[in-house]
Amino acid sequence: MASSDIGIDLGTASTLVYVRDKGVVLKEPSVVAYDKDQDKIVEIGEEARLMLGRTPGNIVAVRPLRHGVISDYTTTEKMLKYFIRKAVGRNFFGRRPRISVCVPSGVTEVEKRAVEEATYNAGAREVTIIEEPVAAAIGAGIDIMRPCGNMIVDIGGGTTDIAVISLGGTVVSSSIKVAGDDFDEAIIRFMRKRHNLLIGERTAEEIKINIGTCYKRPENISIDIRGRNLVTGLPKTVTVTSDETEEALREPSSQIVEAVHSVLERTPPELAADISDRGIVLTGGGALLHGLEELIEEKMGITTMTAEDPLSAVAVGTGKYIEYIDSRN
Repeated sequence: MASSDIGIDLGTASTLVYVRDKGVVLKEPSVVAYDKDQDKIVEIGEEARLMLGRTPGNIVAVRPLRHGVISDYTTTEKMLKYFIRKAVGRNFFGRRPRISVCVPSGVTEVEKRAVEEATYNAGAREVTIIEEPVAAAIGAGIDIMRPCGNMIVDIGGGTTDIAVISLGGTVVSSSIKVAGDDFDEAIIRFMRKRHNLLIGERTAEEIKINIGTCYKRPENISIDIRGRNLVTGLPKTVTVTSDETEEALREPSSQIVEAVHSVLERTPPELAADISDRGIVLTGGGALLHGLEELIEEKMGITTMTAEDPLSAVAVGTGKYIEYIDSRN
């Protein structure tokens, strides 16, 4: 029964589950809320995300993954089990699924094994670990088996993976711990410095999604933001403009551009020629940041485009990877 094949994009910010023949069936934040007093999990996913920064003392909302790597093993395992059950239904344990999970390209063997074990313990029959850029390329609709160079830049919540792929494998790759979460943190720092305003992660994300840009927008748009004034300690509303976000996001976005540059420098000339013909493909939730395409294109002089559905490209590619292997055997 092939329908028990599952692909999981286990991300720092959100986890997506792809089921064969059904597509992406679940997308939830990788957040777990648990009660310290009773040592039990209260909520997982979206309900837990709503609790971030809003919990009483005994309940903490945590993200069990940091920079694409498991930082809290037990919680990750429980979260995985919950997501698999939610995606496939409770009856799937009759026949355990084959699960492929993707990890950032820079992870160590120990970190890979941690993901593998957590997935087995969550109920997998067989686990395949895939590097994120390879999964992203498959999900973006690129035929990775052809002998020509494709460059993928996958910007997630905790890591940005950049890779040149040819003949089904990674030729040159780099993984940096600068991604969507760092955009949020840069906005929080900027608001504190510029406006003496303390805001939380969720508010920062709201600014990023609504008006955030890393390349000057044609028109300067603004949004009203509430936070705590650091001088008076009272709630305060401030108007933030997209030009300010460009300034706030300058550092993390230029780090991503530099990483792309360094991968291109190490790319064999034949493949580099392919990339300049075919362009650079962006995937991952971070690729939705306004102006990133333009910024990379301007700095590299290479056409840059975002995959059709950047958010689910990795999950789709992870799920299709098993079909890929099956078709080649």
